[in-house]
Amino acid sequence: MNIVVLAGGISTERDVSLITGKNVVKALRGVGENAVLLDIFLGYKEDAATFFNSADGNINAVNAIGIVDPSIEDIKKARGTDSDSLFGENVLEICKTADFVFLALHGEDGENGKVQATFDLLGIKYSGSGCLASAMAMNKYITKQMMDANGLRNAKYIVAKKDSFDLKYEYPCVIKPASGGSSVGISIVKSADDFNSAVATAFKYEDEIIIEEYIEGREFSVGVLGNTVLPPIEIIPKEGFYDYKNKYQEGMTIEICPAELSEEDTKKLQAATKSVFDVLNLEVYGRIDFILSKANNEFYCLEANSLPGLTSLSLLPQEAKAVGIDYPSLCKKIIELSQKKYQ
Repeated sequence: MNIVVLAGGISTERDVSLITGKNVVKALRGVGENAVLLDIFLGYKEDAATFFNSADGNINAVNAIGIVDPSIEDIKKARGTDSDSLFGENVLEICKTADFVFLALHGEDGENGKVQATFDLLGIKYSGSGCLASAMAMNKYITKQMMDANGLRNAKYIVAKKDSFDLKYEYPCVIKPASGGSSVGISIVKSADDFNSAVATAFKYEDEIIIEEYIEGREFSVGVLGNTVLPPIEIIPKEGFYDYKNKYQEGMTIEICPAELSEEDTKKLQAATKSVFDVLNLEVYGRIDFILSKANNEFYCLEANSLPGLTSLSLLPQEAKAVGIDYPSLCKKIIELSQKKYQ
């Protein structure tokens, strides 16, 4: 098959997306597919008809993930045009000619349902969840409303908007952008002295933020692949919390898979994972994050990920490996499950 692996974009998770895309291209080309990386924002400036002739899958220019999230303004300048479109030159034309598009996008523009809706309208087949599920999972406020309505445990919270912000909250608390990913813009606030700066940091990324109670405990993540809930993985940062640096710099976090939980707790966590996945109407694959409260030994859902990372340090590939699914097989399985949506 001619497969576009769509990555990049202009979200704070651009670098993560490109590394995911590079890994997917290498894996799929290794099992005989003609997979080629395409930056959704920078596009392809050559003749679109030559795109699938790439000898290396267009991956040689992809660099490692930096310690901090990338400068979006620098990316916009690199494009060299005044267009406001998310889609770069020839992107939609190339995707329409592909047999399949593997979405290696991360962050708001790739996961909020807009790309998925565009592809639905154009008849382009793509991986993962549809537009509505993607939109619900991307917005933490909507995710929490859906969980609340269905009795699924999550941290108590309030929502604040930049133009009407006058709220007080108990400490410690967690402040985060409503639709961010990779822990960009997140702060753990332990006293009033740090509150205003944490709010300002979150508002740099969005006009709507979530302020929620801080739950002390152990952090876990659980992947879903088709109808299979994968083994939980425990995440233990060596310092601080599981932020952008700890997620993507090697050696910063201890990850244990399968997690060292009792059989009862494992089943409880996997059941909660499937419930969140189903309530949000997610499809094909995803990852749900939890905290196990030290105070009451209950699992609280932190967020849902409709397009989880597939870098060498990402959690979902580790969970799949624990049940005998290697990386190329995982990528192929995602494509096979996604294609069933169109049958």
